[in-house]
Amino acid sequence: MALATTFESSTQLRATIPPSLLGAPTTLSLAVSNPSPGGGISSPKIFTVLSAGQVTPTNHPQVAQYTIRSPREAWVTIEFGPTTNYGLRTWSLPTPTGGGEVSILVAGMRAFTTYHLRALVQFPDGVTYVDADHTFDTGGLPPEEVPPITVTRSSGLVSSPGVQLLDVIAGGPRGKALVTNLDGNILWSYPVANGPTPMRLLPNGNFIFIPFDGTFLREIDLAGNTVREISVPELQKALQTRGLPPVVGVLHHDVIMLPNGHLMVLADVTRQFDNLIGFEGQTINVVGDTLVELDENWQPVWTWSSFDHLDVNRHPFSGPDQNNILDWTHGNAVVYSPADRNLLLSLRHQHWVIKIDYQDGFGTGNVLWRLGPEGDFTLLNGGPADWQYAQHFPTILDNQVGVYRLALFDNGNRRVLDENGTICGLSGSSPCYSRAIIYEIDEAMKTARILWEDKPGLFAPFIGSTQVLPNGNVVWDAGTLGGAATAIVREVTQEATPQTVWQLELSGQFVYRSIRLPSLYPGVQW
Repeated sequence: MALATTFESSTQLRATIPPSLLGAPTTLSLAVSNPSPGGGISSPKIFTVLSAGQVTPTNHPQVAQYTIRSPREAWVTIEFGPTTNYGLRTWSLPTPTGGGEVSILVAGMRAFTTYHLRALVQFPDGVTYVDADHTFDTGGLPPEEVPPITVTRSSGLVSSPGVQLLDVIAGGPRGKALVTNLDGNILWSYPVANGPTPMRLLPNGNFIFIPFDGTFLREIDLAGNTVREISVPELQKALQTRGLPPVVGVLHHDVIMLPNGHLMVLADVTRQFDNLIGFEGQTINVVGDTLVELDENWQPVWTWSSFDHLDVNRHPFSGPDQNNILDWTHGNAVVYSPADRNLLLSLRHQHWVIKIDYQDGFGTGNVLWRLGPEGDFTLLNGGPADWQYAQHFPTILDNQVGVYRLALFDNGNRRVLDENGTICGLSGSSPCYSRAIIYEIDEAMKTARILWEDKPGLFAPFIGSTQVLPNGNVVWDAGTLGGAATAIVREVTQEATPQTVWQLELSGQFVYRSIRLPSLYPGVQW
């Protein structure tokens, strides 16, 4: 179709495209033709026609779905905020090959607030289409479901940016995952009976979690829709079908994604023993830990059992309970080491972090070393009291083999205070205490050195985490104070005398872990 043009300048013509060509998303090829002599046809330019996007509610009161269609390939990002200055962005998702519809879940909005949203459609030629402004009114948790959250900041000190993920555990329906901004406002939540242990953000933008009762593993999207799930009976059947030991009990405490897209999940297994050291003449049901690797289809491909590699007669934490059950190892975290493709496993009731010869599923499964009291390392700058006891959440801070830093939360239960074996908290001894700690580990020399620690003067006898942030600060979670249902999440400077930068206190519930995320979208910093 030939269009009349108006000469504007030596580099610009104006043409009006008829409305009949603009009624639906399409692409138009535009070229300028000049008559002979001396004329010709210019190289064509693509003119893209899009319709306005649509914003619709989801099952989640604080999550919207933004849908827009492009007639050619593009990447779509959603800007959003409480004003038309927007300020926040989702990640970018591509259209299908050749173009098509893109739907993005928009999460990170405060409760009971009107938000403005608009799509940015980026084409390969550098052209960006900016959609019209849309509004969305969020809902939120009912008042009785909102835990008391108090945030304090220190003047002159700067927090590392992001949002705070809280694994809130409590009796009944009040357990949930919460994501707050650094002012303590709830941006996202998901109910989990008694709480998640833990909730983790996946590279695909979904969350994965194990509930407190350990009966299943579930992946959800930001709207809270179940993407997939496997129950313990289903896992047991899959293990038996593939001839993999052992028969697992419950899933618990951790699941991680491996670089190849597989999952490593922590579970327990029970065996019966007679005449254990210290319990002669008794038959004890001993609960140990097993690791199960699930492939991309959530089918088991590798397992590891603590009973095959550790001494069941070592039980420094406690004896059998009233039901004659010994919680022997109590694993609570698994870590992948990309530098050597092995695994770390935190065993709370052994006071150890161990390294397992995993080698991406081709290792022996042998324990390469045990970090902690009575383990394989010499602590260069401390005595018995300076090891970790009943620890949680070790994290590797350096991607290198041999010498690297390891952070963890040292709960401090049954801390051995001196060479005489005095245990904290017993009659006549000093009270127990918790701390965040960073070790330097030398695997070849089998030495450990305390590089940094924060002793805040409190005791968290269970749950907790420690995370080193991009700006060098450390955020730790004392998920309980002395066993009471109150949690403190604190960001501190990594100095000899740590200064509190930011603190969140949650009353009336426990916090299993608390992690600073850059945002609710992988690769996006808020």
